Amino acid sequence: MHDLALYRKYRPQSFKEVVGQDHIVKVLESSVETNKVSHAYLFVGSRGIGKTSVARIFAKEIGVSVNDLYEIDAASNRGIEDIRELRDGARVLPFDSKYKVYIIDEVHMLSKDAWGALLKTLEEPPKHVIFILATTEVHKVPETIVSRCQVFTFRKASELISKKMILEISEKEGFVLDSSGAELIAILGDGSFRDALGILQKVLNFSVDAKGKKVKKINREDIEKITGAPKTILVNDFITSIAKKDLENGILTIKKAASENLDMKLYLKLIIEKFRMAIILRYAPKLLKDLSAGRAGMAGDLGEEDLEFLKNLVKEDPEQKPSASDGAGKKAHMFTSSSLGVLLEAYSDIDKAFISELPLELALVKILSKD
Repeated sequence: MHDLALYRKYRPQSFKEVVGQDHIVKVLESSVETNKVSHAYLFVGSRGIGKTSVARIFAKEIGVSVNDLYEIDAASNRGIEDIRELRDGARVLPFDSKYKVYIIDEVHMLSKDAWGALLKTLEEPPKHVIFILATTEVHKVPETIVSRCQVFTFRKASELISKKMILEISEKEGFVLDSSGAELIAILGDGSFRDALGILQKVLNFSVDAKGKKVKKINREDIEKITGAPKTILVNDFITSIAKKDLENGILTIKKAASENLDMKLYLKLIIEKFRMAIILRYAPKLLKDLSAGRAGMAGDLGEEDLEFLKNLVKEDPEQKPSASDGAGKKAHMFTSSSLGVLLEAYSDIDKAFISELPLELALVKILSKD
């Protein structure tokens, strides 16, 4: 469908187009304006959040031409001979720019000997050379290297920013995504702009009706089918089980999710997102308008069906929490911060569990106090 991958087609070309990294852009813009450019930078952050794009933009802003911009992938050029070749090239004056810029991606992949060779260049760099090192694993970069660089830590993309980007790009591509669907893609992207756009491209490519004809209007259910993401009903059934203190139904729901070979960590993340909204609805109902409009820093827009579902559950949840002297007459309400804390703990435990659904089952038992 697309001649060019979306993440490449919509890669930012100027500082104004960079989203989610204002704290870095402002500093780099200021250094360009004041002509105070360092000889070495270290860009740190998870994959797909703009490190290389910002490096290219910075090089362009300081007047470096294509002829004087060099990009090296340290994953495939990690040996000492590669760095020695780079060092020899760095001594040569630029072709038609004031500076030569070397962008070294995945720099943590360099060998021990290569680090030593690079360190010598960073200690006594030619005046016309600027190094921009990028890494997803800064703990693997020697302190001697880090100490000689200006370090910038890139933030993961927030779901709100990712969602806004997804909706805008979908519109530019001639498609209409519903708000809930865009939110799901943002969650699946897990803080990576590149991953989110890769998922969006898959959705746009494979959105067809029963006759195999391309559709221009895409909803969350369509996206769930294409991506294999947990269905909304499985998320809702689990939360309903908590609200109604129905352990059996909750366990059966988890088993059903596991039988569909779903990513349990993603499944729990979707549960936590919605459970959080239920708590906000319970304790801060005045934020209802903000929830339905995607304001106040919430995870994103709530669709009408989701909003009604949560409102009804919260309405049915008892108002009072029993004390030791209350007896058996009162029921504890379930949408509490402690319940959310249990779910968050389970989320952090999933990666360590040899049975992926076990942390979620234990969390359910703990919340419903059935152990």
